[in-house]
Amino acid sequence: MPLVLDSSLYLMPTPAGAFNAASDPADNRLRRFINALLQQPVTPAASESGIVQWSGIDNTADALEFFWRIQELGWVQALESPRAAPEGKIESELARLLPCLTRGGKVLLADAHGFYLCSAGFSHEVAEELSALSADLASLHQRRRSSLNANLGLSGGAWGMLDASGQSQLGFWPMYAGRERFVLAVSGMPTFNRPEMVELVWVLHQRYAQQAAQ
Repeated sequence: MPLVLDSSLYLMPTPAGAFNAASDPADNRLRRFINALLQQPVTPAASESGIVQWSGIDNTADALEFFWRIQELGWVQALESPRAAPEGKIESELARLLPCLTRGGKVLLADAHGFYLCSAGFSHEVAEELSALSADLASLHQRRRSSLNANLGLSGGAWGMLDASGQSQLGFWPMYAGRERFVLAVSGMPTFNRPEMVELVWVLHQRYAQQAAQ
């Protein structure tokens, strides 16, 4: 039975889809599809032509089958009405979004050079130290990534400081938008499965992935 799209719906990444697309720079069809959605200023309507374009698969039936697999992974959701990307200044949007991604209220986003773009719950001095540490960890992971993947079968990029029971006290998660690398540092338990994760990745893609494409 052929797959049929409901053209009255609008496509948006789920928190899992946005996180997985942003957490690794590896280029594959799944991430390209999600990144294409994140570069839209407004959630696009579901259409066969759009699915073909974003998937890079010329055959419509194969493209729809690929889209169905993405939905099965839980990476894309369908909305009844369109949503626009956050339009405020990036500093204001980050200040609104970041505190929603942790139970403890302490979180920051740092760039590849070790400077933080926004911090919540940390003092300025602590935020500076964590930002510098995040850059060191990201560089270390990039250097050792291939050996970690090949020898240990580890595909994640997050690093953490754990207590005696293995619970994370402080975690560092890489995030990529275009050619830019960021690190999300979270104290305590993260809460990434929230709409704010989609908004965060969307904001970063609108600002940095769009610049890279120009």
